Amino acid sequence: MPSTNDTIDAATDPLDLSLQRVDEVIRARLSSSVALIDQISTYIVGAGGKRIRPRLVLLFAEAFGFEGPERYELAAVVEFIHTATLLHDDVVDESALRRGRATANSMFGNAASVLVGDFLYSRAFQMMVSIDRMRVLEVLAEATNVIAEGEVLQLLNMHDPDLEVEEYLRVIRFKTAKLFEASARLGAVLARTDRATEEHCAAFGRALGTAFQLVDDLLDYEGHAEQLGKNVGDDLREGKPTLPLLLAMNRGTVEQRQTVRRAIENGEVERLQDIISIVKATGAIDATREAARREADKARQCLAALPPSTARDALLELCARSVDRSS
Repeated sequence: MPSTNDTIDAATDPLDLSLQRVDEVIRARLSSSVALIDQISTYIVGAGGKRIRPRLVLLFAEAFGFEGPERYELAAVVEFIHTATLLHDDVVDESALRRGRATANSMFGNAASVLVGDFLYSRAFQMMVSIDRMRVLEVLAEATNVIAEGEVLQLLNMHDPDLEVEEYLRVIRFKTAKLFEASARLGAVLARTDRATEEHCAAFGRALGTAFQLVDDLLDYEGHAEQLGKNVGDDLREGKPTLPLLLAMNRGTVEQRQTVRRAIENGEVERLQDIISIVKATGAIDATREAARREADKARQCLAALPPSTARDALLELCARSVDRSS
């Protein structure tokens, strides 16, 4: 089981009631007259998750004193967009496990998963329009476009052991951090803050999202399937040149570099234990977590402009938990 540092106890979570409202919106907006859409979307959204992106919308809205019901709608929107990307990701990556359960594509097939992902995207845009704020549409339209670019960039980088670290980080900022950034920015947009304040919120989300993904990538070589909710070694099987592998190649002996190179090029998941030994021996795990900690520190600094509040305290706690987690 994850430690208390890894999850937020629903019984003590100050956002609990707000997140329940978000879940009510999610259930209502998932409704479709097409039974298979109902079945798959309920299956994937019902799997839960950390709901970090909805939390960012709610916390930044609260930090600026915005209490309108639109915050629940937009929190649900970002969760729908995130869920759509998961459905598409699992098809592209041929994943079999997500959040400790069989993926939708393994349960219902690739075609159905892709199409239901499309439904969630389009439903999210219907919900955005209902907010009747052009700035909301601008933020989320840009975010979804950048996320799609990130997906393509990652596909192009598969099985490339010569990938530069900066290009790897670019994929993270596009594919993962962009929706964190948009979620944080939306709270400021709802409160009608100025653009400079918006940018501080967006920078927080971008740094937090980067930290979160860096830890996700190191956990593929340090975690356990029962904690991660996915198969350990999935990144290696897919030939993803993540930071632990890139650092291990940079720091390792000639023999270690060649072992990691071949594993990336061929997706040699059967060499997983050898690769884990190498990334640990070269200090790549610790270095990746330290890189995540630096990003979390950047995020923390972005909160200096916010007045003291319980929302600000919760955002600071998210910075710590993004790094010190095992799932």
